[in-house]
Amino acid sequence: MRGSQTNVMKLRRKVFVEIARAAYGTENLNDAIEAIPYRITPTEKPRYRESVYRERAIAAERVRLAMGMSLNPQDRPAHITNGLSASNISEKYYEPPLMQVIPSACEKCRDNVYEVVSCRRCVARYCVSVCPTGAVSVEEESGKAKIDGQKCVKCGKCRAACPYSSIVRLVRPCAEACGVNAIASDGLGRAVIDIARCVACGQCMVHCPFGAIADKSQIFQLIRALGEGDEIVAEIAPAAAGQFGENATLGQLAAALAELGFCGVYEVARGADESAVAEAREYAEKVATGAQPYLLTACCPSWSMLAKRRSAGQYVGLSAALTPMAATARAIKRERPHARVVFIGPCAAKKLEAMRESVRGDVDFVITFEELAAIFEAKNVRVEACGELPLANEATAAGRGYGAAGGVAGAVEACVRALYPAVEVCIRRAEGLADCGKALALAKTGKSDGCLIEGMACPGGCAGGAGVNLPVERGIAAVKNFAAHSEKKLPKAQ
Repeated sequence: MRGSQTNVMKLRRKVFVEIARAAYGTENLNDAIEAIPYRITPTEKPRYRESVYRERAIAAERVRLAMGMSLNPQDRPAHITNGLSASNISEKYYEPPLMQVIPSACEKCRDNVYEVVSCRRCVARYCVSVCPTGAVSVEEESGKAKIDGQKCVKCGKCRAACPYSSIVRLVRPCAEACGVNAIASDGLGRAVIDIARCVACGQCMVHCPFGAIADKSQIFQLIRALGEGDEIVAEIAPAAAGQFGENATLGQLAAALAELGFCGVYEVARGADESAVAEAREYAEKVATGAQPYLLTACCPSWSMLAKRRSAGQYVGLSAALTPMAATARAIKRERPHARVVFIGPCAAKKLEAMRESVRGDVDFVITFEELAAIFEAKNVRVEACGELPLANEATAAGRGYGAAGGVAGAVEACVRALYPAVEVCIRRAEGLADCGKALALAKTGKSDGCLIEGMACPGGCAGGAGVNLPVERGIAAVKNFAAHSEKKLPKAQ
């Protein structure tokens, strides 16, 4: 279940907390970093792997990625701190690839393989009779069914026919979670990510039961910047509702961030309000008039990347509106030109969006709710115990609803109805990259003409992103509840 406190999540949190403590610490940094794997596995008895040496080797690579560095080479020795000086600066941006498979952590899961696990040796032998290639046969000595992998065409008929469910299909969890078929094999049975296909949604990472996939982080660099006394300002994504305590308010989150050294906190939902108005205008002036066939929402970076790749140089249809992250960051920079802006949200792909030339000057850091929770833990800050601080801007229910699937389309539709009452709105929605791919294919064939198409790479929307602290359903409910209790319902035209 996404969001439950599994051992993988606990290990990730431990690594982030230890890196935060090292960043805040005064002892020798190299020594502190090199010691983290021994803090993760402190005894000679392994907890999750066959040896402490493998556990520590995996932890070492987790540390490197969490500090924004790439994995160490596999064919020669290297310290965890190899290249640390290049990352020990507050201006450090991510270096692609963002998502990486840790080779020593991958358990070489079998992918798309049918296997007999508990044959009851029935007389009917349905599995044998339905197999179109003769891949299923019966062992003479045991009388149990077996499958010849060389003959099997993965049709699944044997599994469907077995009355005892004795035949299973084994898949890589990461590959099954990937909606763009970006998971391949390295020839040794380990998973690798095809960067040409990957859109950095992070679903492979959160679905790997071995924690073998991780993304890079700026947690270390952000703490360094806070320590340097820079003017650091946070912009908080709408999906923050409930992520730091069931009863924690945004005002309390702002107070907790102030304890860390942040100079101000803004709602990204305010930028979402601007985006909703801009996309409503685009729909009314372009799609409703027939000037263009359809309009794709632009707030999800993985969806945008997928749409551009699938366009094959033809019409893409993406809205020209700024994403809520970028719109809010630019507003902050206009108001506070010397501030460094930190986007705090649920999304891994926002880390790549911040690297775009058009955004890089506006957003200086991107961290997830998961990473921020680790910083709070390292500093012993409990959000629900903090007082209230006012936020620098106020958003409406429309913008605050962006954190859940359907919220973007709902906000744009509401804005169209309010600002362009004569315009009829047609909405199409897609959740998960596989569904997004189908939606794009339908649009290309003309079956979505006249529609506003909302694409969300993560099932559930932003509340289902790779960097959340809550189970997805609880996160969605928190976002919808927060939006429903907003005093202002719709933004005004700019």
